[in-house]
Amino acid sequence: MAVRGKILFVCDDKSYINKIKDQLSNLGDYTLITESTAQAGVMSLEHNICDLVIIRYAIPDLDILSAIGDFKKVDPDCVIVVLLEVEVEGQSNQYAEVGVFETLGWPVKTDKLKFVVEKGLKLHMLLAAGRKMVQGLKENNQALEKQNTLLAKRIEDSTSNLSRLYEDLRSTYMRTIRVLAQAIDARDHYTHSHSENVSRYAVAICNQLRLPAKEVELVRQAAELHDLGKIGIGDSILLKPSALTASEWEQIKKHPTIGAQILEPLTFLGGVVDLVRQHHEHYDGTGYPEGRKGEDILLGARIIHVADSYEAMRSARSYRKIPLMKEEAILEIKLNSGSQFDPKIVDAFLEVVDNL
Repeated sequence: MAVRGKILFVCDDKSYINKIKDQLSNLGDYTLITESTAQAGVMSLEHNICDLVIIRYAIPDLDILSAIGDFKKVDPDCVIVVLLEVEVEGQSNQYAEVGVFETLGWPVKTDKLKFVVEKGLKLHMLLAAGRKMVQGLKENNQALEKQNTLLAKRIEDSTSNLSRLYEDLRSTYMRTIRVLAQAIDARDHYTHSHSENVSRYAVAICNQLRLPAKEVELVRQAAELHDLGKIGIGDSILLKPSALTASEWEQIKKHPTIGAQILEPLTFLGGVVDLVRQHHEHYDGTGYPEGRKGEDILLGARIIHVADSYEAMRSARSYRKIPLMKEEAILEIKLNSGSQFDPKIVDAFLEVVDNL
């Protein structure tokens, strides 16, 4: 039987270790590595690629924040779970701010452990794949720039070949980025095809506004990639079924900036980067991340914001199982025209919404 995942458990109490071993043995085929100190755990992580790290908070002389930092230095994508003696209200949010995926109270309920372990393993796989993909994109982009410099000296003789090579590489980059964006949507079955739908709605608005084909294509690409930055947001926040706390909301508000930072090394996506960064700015200046206002927000970003908001309202979410009816979503768009949304974009949206 194939091993489903490798878990590092840092704990100094054999009864805790045996309890976790027994529970995991009933949940699936997991490999469990145990260490009694944080220092030993960090050394073990350096020699073993682990998908999940569980730390018992009550280890004597343990500086939990320092230990978390040490594990993150070894593996920035390390998914960490802290095992508390007693769960204290608000404590999980404090740990989330320093990179902890989840906290569990003792004794751990088997169904809760199963949920956390499975989600943690999936998240680590996604983060590791995303980091590898982004790193590969950066390296490929650097290689492309060097290649362009060399080929420019022979441009008169090889214009056709250079153009074909550039377009092939560009096409490869875009396919890879789209796969990554689709993987973000797939983290939650409620958001499956979200970016695809937002792109379709945004293009319809662009066509209603009679924008040039080049600008429509820019908006389409940005709409496909607008939620790319959510790769940096933990599932415990993205999939939370209840209202977000203030600190959790601050984490969510980082995703436009994270997405822009991922795309910035890809020079041919320069116009797309700013649209991704600004797609949550509000017409009245109350949006994020920069608080831009009115015409200071790029037209394409204002279009994507309307399309994104409508699609979100018309879809089920972890925090809202039943989507809004079409008439209810349209009314919300109308009510927020001039505040959250650009009235000009809202008018164009209302002209095409029946055909979406």
